[in-house]
Amino acid sequence: MNIGIITQARTSSTRLPNKVLLPIGNKTLLQYHIDRLQETALPLVVATTALPADDVLATFAQKNDLFCFRGSQDNVLSRYYLAAKQYGFDIVIRVTSDCPLIDGTLILQGLHTYLTHYHAHLYYSNTLERSYARGFDFEIFSFFLLENAYQNATDPSDLEHVTPYIHQNRSREVELIQHTTTPNHQHQRITVDTPEDFLLLKTLIENYKAHTWGYQKISQFLENNPEIAQINAHITQKQYGFIQEQTPTKP
Repeated sequence: MNIGIITQARTSSTRLPNKVLLPIGNKTLLQYHIDRLQETALPLVVATTALPADDVLATFAQKNDLFCFRGSQDNVLSRYYLAAKQYGFDIVIRVTSDCPLIDGTLILQGLHTYLTHYHAHLYYSNTLERSYARGFDFEIFSFFLLENAYQNATDPSDLEHVTPYIHQNRSREVELIQHTTTPNHQHQRITVDTPEDFLLLKTLIENYKAHTWGYQKISQFLENNPEIAQINAHITQKQYGFIQEQTPTKP
């Protein structure tokens, strides 16, 4: 089976415009994100929009020898589906580019469990039953499920956020398994959507070289240094009204 990672990226983020291109040291946030994903050695696609403003992201992908797909700005589900189809992925790992410290090793651990339980109707992630810090999110599903969502989803939220049709089990055929961890770090926020988020990442990377650490070390560091975690502790994640319709089963 052909397994690939698709990360969505755009420059028109609302709360922090051009966030993926903000620099820390000599790298952009997008470069940190890509470097961490390349630890998996899996094929990687940057899925961006066809808007002229995102030409810079297509150029970035070309310069870094990455696959690139350009599609709809608002129908991100179609962007993922057409990208996966173009590159022949049987299994898709979905991540987002606002996670510059995403952990490639963690993704591979999740992929191993997914493949152990594999069937075409399986959805596996660490996002619905949240125990990992925000910023390390991944979802794994088959092209079959992605195509089914593409062909049947009509709600604007489903189209914008890619996987609700799958993980809300609208087809009534999906098995949900969640990747969880202890201790629970769901209160931690290591993603970038606001200036405060960026300041936290800048502090972690410039002062402590956290881009060389794995997930557990990053989260434990924030537990041990609450004054740093407080930089963006007041920021709330955008809510999209996702409703989980089936209780996940744990591996």
